[in-house]
Parts: sequence; structure tokens; C-alpha cells
Amino acid sequence: MTFAKALPVLMYHHISTSPGMITVSPEHFAEQMAHLANAGYTTVGSERLSAYLAGEPIPGRSVVLTFDDGYLDNWVHAHPVLQAHGFTALCFLVTSWIGDGPARPHARSDATLPRLLNHRDGEIAIELGEADRAILRWSEIHAMREAGTFEFHSHTHRHVRWDQVSATADDKCAALARDLSDARTTLKARLGAVSDHLCWPQGFYDDDYRRVAVQAGFRHLYTCETGSNYPQRDDNAVRSITRLEVRDRPASWLASRLWIHTRPAISRAYLKIKR
Repeated sequence: MTFAKALPVLMYHHISTSPGMITVSPEHFAEQMAHLANAGYTTVGSERLSAYLAGEPIPGRSVVLTFDDGYLDNWVHAHPVLQAHGFTALCFLVTSWIGDGPARPHARSDATLPRLLNHRDGEIAIELGEADRAILRWSEIHAMREAGTFEFHSHTHRHVRWDQVSATADDKCAALARDLSDARTTLKARLGAVSDHLCWPQGFYDDDYRRVAVQAGFRHLYTCETGSNYPQRDDNAVRSITRLEVRDRPASWLASRLWIHTRPAISRAYLKIKR
């Protein structure tokens, strides 16, 4: 068997028929996932990702799928496609946004699909206290988890940039610590367990953020920085995980990015040129 020299982590947000920022159409997403399946890719969950970073080998064609924020369209359009291919993904939840209620129809249901908001309209709905119009419900999260299509991890409780709203560095750190604690408490109560994987809201972090997150028990910190991931051979390391933002493009676009970022020397050279 050929083993992976690098592990790309793909970053998605919306899979939706409502075009907008950070949105991939259902057609392109289905095409991208079909390419992964046909090309023999294995989707890697959080435990195998952690093991790989610590030095354990994984198959050469391995990839991690991540989804930020926990949008309703992840259930409606991403879940059925992942299920069809036997794929799994990581979803980072903003726990204060999630509500209760019955699971809504998804794309392989024999029922009318819920209306999906574009990214900006979803932001407005959340600001107005109507997050249920844009965000997953706990019933949908449980269904996805039981189907094996998604794992769920922390994206904080409130998705706030505390560096922008706090008067002092001490206030910032205290607010972030409460935010992380509230998210962990909610996830443990709702899902029965919490992990040491955290995705930074809006991709922002600084030395204070990192220190507070480590004190809160997090060891895998997902960024919006571009690049692939490599073994570090240190079981106690705190790992910043780089990701590749997936665009609303055909499978050929994704195939070209994976070709680059599964080859360490080519990936590093490509990123150096891009920067």
C-alpha cells in the first residue's frame, strides 16, 4: 500500500441552491464527491487525522472533509451525498445557534425541501434570533451522526470575535474561556462527549486565543490558512490544521488542487508562489 505524504483538509460551508459567499452548488458538490469516490479517496475522521499527525500511516489517497458553522443545507444537500458514498465529514457547530424540532426533509426525502437562505440572509436571520431558518437542529445532527456522515466538534458557543469587542486583553481571554466552556458543556449534554478539536470562528486566532484554547483542553486547532498537513511525530503537540477552501467549481478543479497538495514539495512551492 502507498501511504500519504500529506493530508489535505477541505473546507466547506454551504452546499446550497441559494448562491452566495462560501457556497458550493449541490451539483458541483455531488460531482466533487463522485470524483473522490471514483479516484479511490478515503475520508478520514478526527481520530485518524490525529493519529496521522502523530506519525501513524494512512492510505495514500486520504482526505478530510470539514464544514463550518452547521448550516441547514449540510443536512439537506451534503448528508445524502456523503451517505451515498460512505463518506464522513467533520462539522464545527456554533452551539448557541442550534434549536430543537423535528428533522426537516433532505434531498433524498419524498417531501418538499425547506427554503435555504444564502449566506448573508442567514447571517441576518441569526442576528434576529431566527437561527432555525439557517442552522441545523439537534434532531438533524443526531440523524447525521447516527448515519456516520458527520462528526461534530466545537466552533465555540457564540461565534464572536472577542478581540474586537473586549476592552482589554484580560476581558478577551475571560470571554473566550467562557465561550469555549459553554460550547463544551452543550456538546457534552447533547452528544454525550466532547473532543479536543476546535475550529476558530472567522479563522482568527492570536497567542492569547491559542493559550486559552489549550487551557480549555483543545489540541487540534483548525484554521483558514491554506496548505496541507504533515506528521509531527509528537503525541503531546498542539496542532494548527491548515485547510483548502473548496470553491463552486467542477470536480476537475478539486482534482487539480488535490494533485498539488498531496505532494509536499509541489504544495510548498505552489503556496510560496501564491503568497
